[in-house]
Amino acid sequence: MDRKILKGIYDMHIHCGPSVAERSVDAAEMLKEAEAAGYAGFLVKDHYFPSMMGTKMVEEHLGNGTCKVYGCMALNNSVGLFNLKALDTARQMDAKIIYFPTVSTKKHIDDHKKSAFVGAGKASVPENPVTYVDEQGNMDPAAIECLKYMAEYDMVLGTGHGTLWEVDHLVNKAAELGVKRILVNHPHYNVGASIEDMARWAKIGAYIEVNVCVFVGGSKLGVVDLKVAKAMIDACGIDHIILDTDLGQKGNGSPVEGMYNFINMLEKEFGITEEQINIMTKQNPVKLFNL
Repeated sequence: MDRKILKGIYDMHIHCGPSVAERSVDAAEMLKEAEAAGYAGFLVKDHYFPSMMGTKMVEEHLGNGTCKVYGCMALNNSVGLFNLKALDTARQMDAKIIYFPTVSTKKHIDDHKKSAFVGAGKASVPENPVTYVDEQGNMDPAAIECLKYMAEYDMVLGTGHGTLWEVDHLVNKAAELGVKRILVNHPHYNVGASIEDMARWAKIGAYIEVNVCVFVGGSKLGVVDLKVAKAMIDACGIDHIILDTDLGQKGNGSPVEGMYNFINMLEKEFGITEEQINIMTKQNPVKLFNL
């Protein structure tokens, strides 16, 4: 596809600096790349620290008014885990998504015992491994209070790096409590969900994330066969897919170029159309994030 396809894109999952992890671009550099490509907006994700203060300043003082820069917060140990006060403050700072635990989950920690996580810093205080749904299916009461708060204020929930057991219970409990905006993060990677799991979540209203970063050919870190992306789109329906990059890791290239290359991979391999790309990268983000 022509590069004009990039005009109006929202990439709602980019790892920009400043961060405790090494990044290929900081938020200011990413803004200039995004403006040049014609992006409508992007979201800076950080696992350890809320990103809203930086994104607001970058957009206001360095932007030309054509591209929005959004922030978020992840409910990890570094912000007090299921910290209702931190959640309340993040809402006031217009966090566009709140992630349930990512780097603090036992699942994430166990997965990275042999190889260091590319998004980690050099912490001197170890993570306390978090499991927020027990073997009987009971969710941490503090987590439930956060979901109730998010439902009350119509906030977007990102499911994070939990186990399939945790994520499945989280999606269902969130929907039960009235959370209307749910994004299931990379269920095809880390979580270990089946295509049937994803389709089931989509049927109850969740959006399913397709991350460029984790696919073979999408980045240097890619390990998931590209056919999985097509299977996800077919099973969940184009109206329930959010296509984003999850790029920004040091040495992993430009998020903008990563998005453009992946779009062309989808077109070449599966005949994905411009209209379908527009739905996954422009229309669906506007609906989910109420942009």
